[in-house]
Amino acid sequence: MPKSRASIIRNRSWMMLGPAFVAAVAYVDPGNVAANITGGARYGYLLVWVLVAANLMAAMVQYQSAKLGIVTGRTMPELLGERMRTGPRRAFWAQAELVAVATDLAEVIGGAIALNLLFGIPLFLGGIIVGVVSMVLLALQTRFGQRPFESVVFGLLTVIAIGFLAGLFVNPPDGASALDGLVPRFAGTDSVLLAASMLGATVMPHAIYVHSALARDRHGRANDATRAVLLRSTKWDVVIALGLAGIVNVGMLLLAAVNLRGIEGTDTIDGAHTAIQNTLGPGIALVFAIGLLASGLASTSVGSYAGATIMQGLLHRRIPLFTRRVITLVPAVVILALGADPTWALVLSQVFLSFGIPFALVPLVRLTNDTTLMGGAANRPFVRWVLATIVVLVIALNVALIALTVTTGGDA
Repeated sequence: MPKSRASIIRNRSWMMLGPAFVAAVAYVDPGNVAANITGGARYGYLLVWVLVAANLMAAMVQYQSAKLGIVTGRTMPELLGERMRTGPRRAFWAQAELVAVATDLAEVIGGAIALNLLFGIPLFLGGIIVGVVSMVLLALQTRFGQRPFESVVFGLLTVIAIGFLAGLFVNPPDGASALDGLVPRFAGTDSVLLAASMLGATVMPHAIYVHSALARDRHGRANDATRAVLLRSTKWDVVIALGLAGIVNVGMLLLAAVNLRGIEGTDTIDGAHTAIQNTLGPGIALVFAIGLLASGLASTSVGSYAGATIMQGLLHRRIPLFTRRVITLVPAVVILALGADPTWALVLSQVFLSFGIPFALVPLVRLTNDTTLMGGAANRPFVRWVLATIVVLVIALNVALIALTVTTGGDA
């Protein structure tokens, strides 16, 4: 007697893992490296709590996005595009597109820095190389489907984890100090700026939009028989993938807190690389640079995927892969060509992303709370309260950032 689809899914639930790992790459992109290394080098363990809180929020949010795609069979941008009038829809697309461009800026610049560290390639040329390689990865997804693309991204994620955590085994952090870093506090405007940057690098707006597409494209729309199994597998997918991303993020900050505190020049990625080489040896520095390159290549591919999802859902248009890649690549290449400080470009891009988070979070919460749309999968009262708290905390941090910057003139 043939097995039902629900039975097959239940027996092979481990094979349902994958979409969250693609989304998780967005949480360990070069913007994270810049923000986390800078935060650890400047303030030691002070901002550990920001990363832990942000990663917990990210896991909650990403599950909601994946659930939306599985239950409705549509992406979040598609659902928003159906509910908005033409003017507001285009305006919403414009801010979402700027978020996608800022994301790509961080990822391309990070990859270019890695190529420069590894092979001495000029940043401008490195940015172009990263863009071309990311296009190849996207072509893989277009031609062979999502599973091979997920496998490649998972391999790159493994390289990223090894690259950014290896140094901790050579010189491990102090456990008591790390635990003390879980106490929420700041140390002036500059620490708030870095906290906003870390938040923008951890709770990624484009990852919120794209996870609904990743889950929908992999699983299709769930029916009554398969919904519970798919959602349970998705929870494990998110917990494992975002847990790994959180470990990598906290590990980067701890690496900087232990090895880079008080060392001149560690507020740049190349300066941090040099300091790691001097303190931990050339082997760890090499692994770190390889992890940075894998981070740039994987995350820029996911970012382009997200940009295409946003455009298709909100503008109801598809554009060729090459055109899409060139559009988002140009700002990063221009910044590299102008000789701007690449590390601070990374950090500031993450601050910009943090301001885009409410525009993704608020609609996501409203959609997943909607019983008409979600049916029995709509958020329960406790989940609604948690999500509302997350939205308030994110907005409050950004308001505090603006207020402190204005009142102090931006001085640390």
